[in-house]
Amino acid sequence: MAVPDAGLRVEPGSFRDPGNRVFHRRDEVLRGLDERSARDWRALAASDFFRHLIAAGKVCGTEELVPTPVDVGWAAVLRHERIPFVSHPYEWSFGMLRDAALLHLEVLRSALAAGFTTKDGSAYNLQWRGASPVFIDVGSFEPARDGEPWAGYRQFCQTLLYPLLLQAHLGLDFQPWLRARIDGIEPDQMRRLFGGARRLRAGVPTHVHLHGAMQARNAHASTSDVRAQLRAAGYSRELALATVRGLEKLVRRLDHRPGESHWSDYQRTCAYSVPDRQAKESFVDRAVAATAPGLALDLGANDGRYARIAARHADYVVAVEQEPAVLDALYRALRNEGERRILPLVMDLADPSPGGGWRGVERAAFADRAQADVVLALAVVHHLAIGRNVPLAGVLDQLAGLTAPGGSLVVEFVHPEDPMARRLLANKPGGLFPDYRREAFESLLAAHGRTVRRVELPAGTRTLYQVVVHG
Repeated sequence: MAVPDAGLRVEPGSFRDPGNRVFHRRDEVLRGLDERSARDWRALAASDFFRHLIAAGKVCGTEELVPTPVDVGWAAVLRHERIPFVSHPYEWSFGMLRDAALLHLEVLRSALAAGFTTKDGSAYNLQWRGASPVFIDVGSFEPARDGEPWAGYRQFCQTLLYPLLLQAHLGLDFQPWLRARIDGIEPDQMRRLFGGARRLRAGVPTHVHLHGAMQARNAHASTSDVRAQLRAAGYSRELALATVRGLEKLVRRLDHRPGESHWSDYQRTCAYSVPDRQAKESFVDRAVAATAPGLALDLGANDGRYARIAARHADYVVAVEQEPAVLDALYRALRNEGERRILPLVMDLADPSPGGGWRGVERAAFADRAQADVVLALAVVHHLAIGRNVPLAGVLDQLAGLTAPGGSLVVEFVHPEDPMARRLLANKPGGLFPDYRREAFESLLAAHGRTVRRVELPAGTRTLYQVVVHG
């Protein structure tokens, strides 16, 4: 059902279920329901299991607007809590994807035991409050029907289980696979990867090869035919629950612990002295405190040292790190701390998440989601400008573009004579970066805003700047 023009903005990623649609009105996140979905919602809202999941923070807070607003054109309208920052599964680490999968299964298991199910099983049904996953697709719940399988099984495999199997069993980072296809990894692709002795690895015989064979066998059968076959075979809610418990057991067993890398212990191996680090921490703390941001970005977060400093003063911090193993270690630490205001994300700043899905807007690009009041770009510029050959002007354009007008960009310039810069330059042809100089950097920086503080670190080869970006 279309939403009439009443100051409402339809969520581009919410169109696949015609029975309900997410849209925005100012700062509110709303969901319109048709007649059938409204009946399902009211039954769900009256159930104990759903109230318990919301109270535990496992499902996003939701309430029905009564009376139903007459200007939106739906039988019922729900209002959801706003998630602080929307992320995509290909921006998560292995531990994040596994915990998201386990929450999805826990929600489904609770629903089945109470006579409900979910229509789908997508990783996109989950978001994050810091390092805690939360199920957001309230419109996915519906009453369970005896003899019918879980409709979301294939989506769960393709967007959650298969990526976990890929990394746990083969050591391949799953993020590029999920970024390439919004619907995830197809069973046929997985079967090709898991041949020979790999066929016997945990979860593969049932959820890859048997699943793929069943799909091929029923390729020309209708959904109603498949359901009828399952009912005739005695498929029941108890069997569905047993399947979910088996999936939970499998997912808990899956793990991936990569070996050490240069970046996994960067704080120890980098060129900072103790006085440099103390001066840098003091500068960051003062800059963020002066801004009192709603949202802060820490670009190149590594072990989260500066993200934690930012979290002293910001409502919410998104910590971006290119190396999946480093980001996963940060996530596990934040999860163990119970941190709900720092969200860690895997992303290459030289290749940030683009828009994806239908018409390129179903999943918003990182730049369209990340307008922050404070952006920390510490020990980042030289890696992009020298390590990745990005023009210095382009690096600053990107950093300023992620900063809200009037917000603060806290950026570090590593001088050409710094040991880290010299190491990067040693791998490049001589004379390739004539503009990589402090004078050129400061001139480019001035085009984007007003420098309110500048500090040279004690070692004399790095300078920190706080710049208020032009409105």
